[in-house]
Amino acid sequence: MENEVQNCSYSKTVKLCGMEEAEVREKIHDLLTADEKLLFAFQSFPGEVDICISAQSEQEDEARNLVKGMVRELKVRLGSCIFTTSSKVTLAETIVELLKEQKMTITTVESCTGGMVSARLTDVAGVSEIFKQGFVTYSNKAKRKILGVKKITLKKYSAVSEQTAWEMARGGAKLTEADVCISVTGYAGPETGENGEPVGLVYIGCNVRGKIEVEEFHFSGDRRTIRELATVHALTFLRRCILENYQL
Repeated sequence: MENEVQNCSYSKTVKLCGMEEAEVREKIHDLLTADEKLLFAFQSFPGEVDICISAQSEQEDEARNLVKGMVRELKVRLGSCIFTTSSKVTLAETIVELLKEQKMTITTVESCTGGMVSARLTDVAGVSEIFKQGFVTYSNKAKRKILGVKKITLKKYSAVSEQTAWEMARGGAKLTEADVCISVTGYAGPETGENGEPVGLVYIGCNVRGKIEVEEFHFSGDRRTIRELATVHALTFLRRCILENYQL
């Protein structure tokens, strides 16, 4: 009786943030069929995409090398959008680890996300080493009184604006003496802005040791989806800003 050949399998998960599945597939479309021994499985979440790469071979080393080679190629193609190759590690965990490595503290100041960003960060064990404080400054009065957003800024540009997000990020860091501050302000719906601004318009600001950047986003979906997207994109933006200031 002939011995049956036993195939060995090996798999690895690549986790990305700040990209949609369709965009990821477009960037790596040629790799998906590059080797018939490699299988790709996609799983999408708001603002995040997981790619599980697996291979089967009669030789365990061959399966492992095939997968590891593809992971290296994905890192070249997708760059810093890959935040981990461990299936159990979350985006928030990688951010907390980066902050610890850089010995930086963080404060969050949120409006439309209502504390969802701080909740994601404080889900991480050991975050107390770097997390200063979280503010939910939902009203204009709170933005003025707590964060020091100027009244003229709110009147001229509105609470959902690049200028307000910038001042929120500055004020949160100054108030708590944090190295990093992430700010979120936007329209989650169902109502549009006071001047007809669309539902889904969100501004996210990030202050890293005095260097402040703001990005404008346009999300679609219901109120819950928009808030979830704003949260994960705030974390993605936060991670990018930390990496830009990363000191080895």
